[in-house]
Formats: sequence, C-alpha cells, structure tokens
Amino acid sequence: MPFTSPIAPTSCSGYCQRCRTHHVLPQGSSGGPALALQVELEKKGRLDLQAAAHQANPLYRLDYLFGPARGQMFGVMEFRAPDNSRGVMRAFSGQYNGRWQVEGWAPPLFAEEVWQQTNQVKERQIKELSRTIAQLKADIPHRQELIKARRSLSQGLMQELHAIYRLTNFRGETKSLPEVFASQGGIPTGTGDCCAPKLLNYAARHALTPLGISEFYLGRPNPSRTRQHGHFYSSCPGKCQPILGFLLCGLEQ
Repeated sequence: MPFTSPIAPTSCSGYCQRCRTHHVLPQGSSGGPALALQVELEKKGRLDLQAAAHQANPLYRLDYLFGPARGQMFGVMEFRAPDNSRGVMRAFSGQYNGRWQVEGWAPPLFAEEVWQQTNQVKERQIKELSRTIAQLKADIPHRQELIKARRSLSQGLMQELHAIYRLTNFRGETKSLPEVFASQGGIPTGTGDCCAPKLLNYAARHALTPLGISEFYLGRPNPSRTRQHGHFYSSCPGKCQPILGFLLCGLEQ
C-alpha cells in the first residue's frame, strides 16, 4: 500500500520526577529519514533491510502488518555521534511477528534471554488454566476460582517482566521500569516497548545525541481506528510519556 500521508509535526516528551519538569525532544529534521524508511520498506516489502533478497526471512515480510495481526508503530531517530557525524537509527514497537530483535533495528529494553526465562514457566501455567476454564461450564463455582487464579498469575508475571526492563538516560543513570514509571495506577501492558523509548535508550547507551524522533504507523488500522496507515503520531500519553521524562533527562546538557 503506498504511503501518501504528509509528515505531521510530532514530538516525544514526558515528566521528569528528578527535575520536576517536562523534557521534550522535537521532531527536528527526522521526518525526512522517516519518509525515506517508509519508501524503502514499501520497495523491499520486509524489515530485514540489510539482508540480501535470497536470504530474506519470511517472518519479516511487511504484509504481516495487513493481516489479522494488524499494524504497528515505527520510529526513526536522527542523531549526532561522538565524532560529530550524523546518522539514523530505527525501531519498531513491541515484537515483530513474535521476534523482539531484527538486525538494524533498536533492541528492546531488556536482555531477551532473561525475558524468555521469566515468561516461559508462568505463561505455560496461564495457558493451561485457560484451557481448563474453557472446558468448564459457566455456572460451575470452581471455574470462577480458576479465573481468579489465572488473573493473579498474569498480574504477577507482568510485575516480574516489568522488573527486568533497564532504562538508561543521558545522565548515565540506569533504573528498572517500576522505578521510572511516573504515573498513578498500574503500569500498562506494553510500556517500554514503543519506538521512542527503544531509540532513546539505545542512544544513551551508545553515547549518541538524539536530534529528533519521528514515529509513524504502518498496516491495518487498529480496532479503535486511532492509528492509520502512514500517519505520524507523537509519543502516547499512557505508556510512553510516564517514562520519557526519565529517558530524556540530561539530554539538554
């Protein structure tokens, strides 16, 4: 599907508990590289852009975004390196077709092997409970007990997974996701998996200075239709802004 949307002005920002202020990174001139990425993705039809055509992994095909899985967000960060050269880094939100890492894209905010170890046992237990619950009639009291047990397992698993996220800012500080999240209530599922956090975390850990970030959506619209193919969006208020203040802290210096 062709990309026809103009570059909407966007920014990533968040409240910093340390500085008691909002840190903001404007879009800068990153919109141009973002459009260039869209064109390259459309031309090659896959995410493994660095692989030769005969070595392309079918799991990374772009048509994945137009099927039952729907679309997802992509981001481009323009940066200045320590030698004063400029470059571009890209990221996709969450997993792509079950994969956390694709060569040439920013990695997640955790060690993938630790995530797999943490997730494996409880995820299997949750799936077993779900199968058992599905086999029981709705009016059986034991079914409600199993539903509560499944909910408790799920909540415990999310807490354990959130604890393995490691966020580094431009002051050189590294903290876990629960330590950083600056909002009342629980941490929403998917927090820390969006493009801007991945890009800023990568920049801070590699001594890169972000000059701007642009994020856009590719694929089928989401169920609420608040995300449309090819459109640009600012960082989301529920998941990203409560951690972006920490991640951006120190950048202005």
